[in-house]
Amino acid sequence: MAHYVMSVISLREQPGALEVSRVSPVACWFSSMLFCYGGTVLSGIMLAEPPVAPLSNGTSVLMATIVLGFLLPGDLLHCCVAFLPLRLVLSIMKEVTRTWRVLGGVTQANMKYKDSLLVLIAIGWARGAGGGLIRNFEQLVRGVWKPETNELLRMTYPTKITLIGAVLFALQQTQHLPVQKHHLMLVYTVFLVANASRMMLTGSSASPFAAIESLIYKTLFLGYCPYAALTSDQATSTSSNEGAVKMHTAASQVNGENGSLLAKDESENAGTKCHKKTN
Repeated sequence: MAHYVMSVISLREQPGALEVSRVSPVACWFSSMLFCYGGTVLSGIMLAEPPVAPLSNGTSVLMATIVLGFLLPGDLLHCCVAFLPLRLVLSIMKEVTRTWRVLGGVTQANMKYKDSLLVLIAIGWARGAGGGLIRNFEQLVRGVWKPETNELLRMTYPTKITLIGAVLFALQQTQHLPVQKHHLMLVYTVFLVANASRMMLTGSSASPFAAIESLIYKTLFLGYCPYAALTSDQATSTSSNEGAVKMHTAASQVNGENGSLLAKDESENAGTKCHKKTN
């Protein structure tokens, strides 16, 4: 239930979503289903399973439909969830369900692809963060096309933390991480809840991995380039050549002006001499 509520609230806070809910309730309902069941749909497609399988559970679909608070008169659901303590509790509950969704995706993939590490990570990531990964398709349902919001280009915190969880649970599932499953679930859930609480109470969206990401980026992508010196030498020689050409051009112009002045003076002197002789 908490997952449905927070998913619908996230949809409502998207630009233009409220207007679409008034104009086309069907498109709004379909978009909300993608937010609520995006992980199950994406993982089902990747595992060659029916993507409409989540709709077979009529109770959960009915519950998610009821949660569409922005279709209610007066926007009642959003007014209730805007209360900070209630929203904090719902956020914590959603992070707990994230752990189960990631673990469920890894376990489901392990049943078909035994000990295939990359497949386990991909399915666990898709199951836990599918709503964000298919965001562009969800935007198309609402008549919006923003390819720059692709999660693979600019990952948000939920997508990053879900990927980390998928890697950890996949390593544990393939016996590469010597940790008990319930211990790993406890540590991962506590980390999710602590960060969700901190971000909610402080109003900050800064990722706790920003320092590590910056260090990795500077180490791997901003290292020393062996062609930097050659490039700088070429730039220096080019600039010096351009300066020499400009100085030569300026000197030529000055010499030309001086020569024209001398020729003018000589012609005036010659004219004066001829005039004197004539007199």
